[in-house]
Amino acid sequence: MAEKRRKFTAEFREGAVRIVTETGKPVPEVAKDLGINETTLASWVSRAKRAEKATPEDQDALIARLTAENAALNKENKELGMERDVLKRCMGAPRSSV
Repeated sequence: MAEKRRKFTAEFREGAVRIVTETGKPVPEVAKDLGINETTLASWVSRAKRAEKATPEDQDALIARLTAENAALNKENKELGMERDVLKRCMGAPRSSV
């Protein structure tokens, strides 16, 4: 049977990365101390290093792309909600009285 995936908070991930970068301890040692998978911690450290190297222009472009994507998803969500409401009415779902 497959294990459930554990979820880690952003604070935990940042703290784990900080331990590796500030103390100079090897990733396997820190991972063992924290009780997490070595590969997981290595990917967090790698991602943090890439983020540090990003230029402000890269970060601005990323923020602009994410903002546009968020707006598109909000629009799609609103449209899907309206479609759902129309389908409910067509199916004759009982209306709630207020």
